Amino acid sequence: MKFVVINGSNLNMLGIREPDIYGRETYADLVERVKKHAEEKQVEVSFVQSNHEGDLVDAIQQAFFDKADGIIINPGAYTHTSIAILDAVKAVKIPTVEVHISKVDEREDFRQVSYIRQACVKTVTGMGIEGYNMAMDHLMGLLGEKQ
Repeated sequence: MKFVVINGSNLNMLGIREPDIYGRETYADLVERVKKHAEEKQVEVSFVQSNHEGDLVDAIQQAFFDKADGIIINPGAYTHTSIAILDAVKAVKIPTVEVHISKVDEREDFRQVSYIRQACVKTVTGMGIEGYNMAMDHLMGLLGEKQ
């Protein structure tokens, strides 16, 4: 199986940005932890991080052309604003799990809206970086059932 992990705005600032909300682990820690989990599960994984909405759309489309089996995405603030990212996920029809490090449902009112959620097979929130591995496990189970 081949998965793409796509991270949006400000995820490159993990460990620096509001550590009381997002924790002290860095983006490099996130990548390392997910790579290790993927290796244990014998899954191929690649990573994209961008602060630019169009780059995230491009990464979703590239996942289609690269024949990815699943997408794990944390769009960051674009979760609450981007119809373009929603449309991209709907267009490629690749099973996608939305991940948020923090408990977005317990935060500001504007964070209660997720445009991308309607195109996702699952949402994982508030589990820190471990939420990415939970998303991977969910996709593996879902895809395994389809075989």
